[in-house]
Amino acid sequence: MTAITRSRTGRRGLVALVCCALATGGLAAAGVSVLEPGAAQASSHREAPLISGQPQYDNTDVYAFVSPDKPDTTTLVANWIPFEEPAGGPNFYLFPEDAQYDIHIDSDGDAQGDLLYRWTFDTKVKNGNTFLYNTDPVTSLDDPDLNITQSYDIDLLKLKDQKVVSTKKIADDLPVAPSRVGNASMPDYKKLRDQAVRKVAGGGTSYVGQADDPFFLDLQVFDLLYGGDLSQIGKDTLKGYNVNTVALQVPSAEIRQSAKQPTVGVWSTTQRKNAKGDWTQVSRLGNPLVNEVVVPIRDKDRFNASSPWNDADFLPYVQKPELPKLLERIYGIKAPAEPRKDLVSVFLTGVKDLNQPPGVRPAEALRLNTSVKPSADPKRLGVLDGDNAGFPNGRRLTDDVVDIELQAVAGELVGAKNDLGDAVNANDRAFGGTFPYLALPTSPTHAAAAKGGSDGDNASARDALVGGAVPAASASSGGADDTVLIASAAAGAAGVLLTGLGLAWWRGRRHGAV
Repeated sequence: MTAITRSRTGRRGLVALVCCALATGGLAAAGVSVLEPGAAQASSHREAPLISGQPQYDNTDVYAFVSPDKPDTTTLVANWIPFEEPAGGPNFYLFPEDAQYDIHIDSDGDAQGDLLYRWTFDTKVKNGNTFLYNTDPVTSLDDPDLNITQSYDIDLLKLKDQKVVSTKKIADDLPVAPSRVGNASMPDYKKLRDQAVRKVAGGGTSYVGQADDPFFLDLQVFDLLYGGDLSQIGKDTLKGYNVNTVALQVPSAEIRQSAKQPTVGVWSTTQRKNAKGDWTQVSRLGNPLVNEVVVPIRDKDRFNASSPWNDADFLPYVQKPELPKLLERIYGIKAPAEPRKDLVSVFLTGVKDLNQPPGVRPAEALRLNTSVKPSADPKRLGVLDGDNAGFPNGRRLTDDVVDIELQAVAGELVGAKNDLGDAVNANDRAFGGTFPYLALPTSPTHAAAAKGGSDGDNASARDALVGGAVPAASASSGGADDTVLIASAAAGAAGVLLTGLGLAWWRGRRHGAV
């Protein structure tokens, strides 16, 4: 297959098979038809039994793209902690200190990392005698009212045959942007996020902190493939949730082999320190949605702990994936013939004349040709819609990887033209035009509470706080409010006292009878 340059405008959009959004994972791995081991990563929104109970160590997604406003640089983004509820206090979302968060770079196509960027974290608590994450409004990252703070280091490891040959610290003790507690606690979160964007050694730029989850898709597929009748479709399941993110923008020349060989492979892993003090890999991913729907339950944890260059172990699952058979049985969509040779170039080796490195070893890492300039008009379907700067040439935040992979798994590359999708075509929050590009995290502050400001606007809230004891008419009168509150408190205290006296009298009578 060669790079696709045709335009596919006027697509019919959200047709029948919205249900198979997560076939995306199936299609990516299904292309393995050779016996060489390939790297298979997993988009990890609770995709395996063990990691679902360890969200701080759980990869969610990886992105790699040529920076749209700085085309001589590459931006790498990796996210952790799926389904962060914005109001999930008082223990908000921290990077653990017993973890190593890694992004691997394969610069020669052999499915082994040549460079590794590693993030590690340190946590400080200013006041352990309060339950609060912050004790007053926070206006800067060094605000004394930010009670819990984190900092991070980034080490750049150079590898040869998976052994470290050199280590260089490119970031030391940089601040992590805090969890977005709410508008009262953090009245200008963008200011805090901007303060967390820092330069690092080697000409790079870094951001670490919370962000809106940039992945958009409908996960109701697990309810018997969207209810078994397409009745459950078109809702962005990740809307309103945040993630913890690491984002790094580096000169492309620093990560690629050469200008003549500009394609890199990218994946991420998480290591956790065990009881013996040894580091154990507990999660990994590159392309999205593989471990969820390709690897069976019995091997999901083993998949997360294994190395990309050993994925021949999982070859039976990827040669004959389960999901296309389910789609054929439930919806009558004929599964393509096996083994899935049509998908090898897109998802394992890269597309010839686009992002396939010479002498490539099949591996399901993201493959990015760093010499392809950013598109002035990005298409959500990437290469399938003639936009060679998009997925599967790396992965941009705006790429609709669910629809792209779904159309491929349904036979787009073997003549079965289709416009399949999950009816979720864009993120609910707009992405930015400059680094780190991610949308600000969702605030837990209720929209209505942020409006107005007069006593009348807040009367109902005050009523709720005191159980409706404050008459609406007295809301503007401080004296009336105080009188009602004092009377209510006094009446409550008197009730408690009388109840106590009654119990004492009853116990005395009962003791005398005995």
